[in-house]
Amino acid sequence: MRYHRQTLLPQIGQAGQDRLSAARVLLIGCGALGSTIADQLVRAGVGFLRLADRDVVEETNLQRQTLFDEADAREQVPKAIAAEKRLRAVNSSVKVNPRVVDVHAGNIEELAGCIEGNAVQLIIDGTDNAQTRYLINDVAVKHAIPWIYGACVGVEGRVMVLRPPDGPCLRCIFPQPPAPGELATCDTSGVLGPAAVVVGALQAAQAIRRLSHSHDKNIEQLTWLDVWSGRFRSNSITFAKREDCIACGRRIFEFLDAGDRGALTSLCGRNAVQVRPQTAVRIDLKSLATKLSACGSTQQTPHLVRCHLPPPQDLNLTIFPDGRMIVQNTEDLDRARSVYARWVGT
Repeated sequence: MRYHRQTLLPQIGQAGQDRLSAARVLLIGCGALGSTIADQLVRAGVGFLRLADRDVVEETNLQRQTLFDEADAREQVPKAIAAEKRLRAVNSSVKVNPRVVDVHAGNIEELAGCIEGNAVQLIIDGTDNAQTRYLINDVAVKHAIPWIYGACVGVEGRVMVLRPPDGPCLRCIFPQPPAPGELATCDTSGVLGPAAVVVGALQAAQAIRRLSHSHDKNIEQLTWLDVWSGRFRSNSITFAKREDCIACGRRIFEFLDAGDRGALTSLCGRNAVQVRPQTAVRIDLKSLATKLSACGSTQQTPHLVRCHLPPPQDLNLTIFPDGRMIVQNTEDLDRARSVYARWVGT
C-alpha cells in the first residue's frame, strides 16, 4: 500500500488519508518554497493540487528549487509546467493542475475555485512578495479559507497558519505591507537552499495536519527559524485577532477590490520588467512568433514565445498566452511599456 507508512501514524490513520485524498489545494508560487511544498503534498497523496506561477525556470533557480533540472532551465520551461511533469511522475494518482499565470486581484478568486462554487480547502503561500500575500489574505478572509504563510530569506524563515474567521488574519498581525525596499529579499540578500526546504516542509506538515483532520484546531503561532544556528522560536498569535482589523474585522478588502488594472513590475535582481495587460487576452503564439521573426531570433514552444531583438534594442522578450511579456535587459518601465505596445499591442 502506497501510503502505509503514513497511515501508521496515529495523527493520520486511514480516515485522515481518505480526507487527504479528497482535498483540494491551491499553491501560489512554484519557487523554493513551492517546490518543497508541492513535492511533499503530492507524495502524501493530496487529491487535487493547483499550481499557479508566472515565471520560467532559470539556472539560478536550481540551487534551491528542487523540482527542476538543467534541461528545464535551458529550455526556460514555465515553472508550473515543469513542476507538473515532475509531480506526475512522482504520483500519477494526484490531479495536478498547472496554471502559468501572474496571480492578481482579477484572477485569484477563480484560481481558488470561488467563482464556480468549488473552493479549495486550503491556500498555501509559496510566493516571494508581500503584495501577493496580502491579496491571499483578502481572499482567505472573504471566503473563509484557511491559508499557510511562509517566508524565507538568507538563512532564516517564518511559518504561520491563519484560519479566518476563527483566528487572526495577516492584517491583524501585520496591518500594512512593508514599504518597497524595506525588507531584505532573496535577490539582494541571498537564500540558503536548506532554509527554504525547512520552511516549505513545515508548511507542508501543517497542510497535511489541516487536511487530514478537518476539525483539528491548529495551534495559532508564528514560528521563526534560523537553520544556520539551528534555532527555532514560536510565538502564540491566538490573541492577535483584532475587532477593528480592516480585513477580518471591517471586511474591507483593499487588495482584492483593487481589481485587475494591469501592471508593470520590475523583477528584482533580474534586470527585467514584466508587463501584464489591463484586460484578459489570449495570444496566438504562432502568429506572434511569425511577426517577431522578421525582427529577431525567435523560438516558439507550446507555452511561450521567446525573441531576441538585436542591438540597438538588445532586448530578450518572453511572451505568454495570457498576454504577459517579460522584457529582459532593462529596468526602464516606460521602455518596457513601449516594447509591449509595439509587439503585442493590447
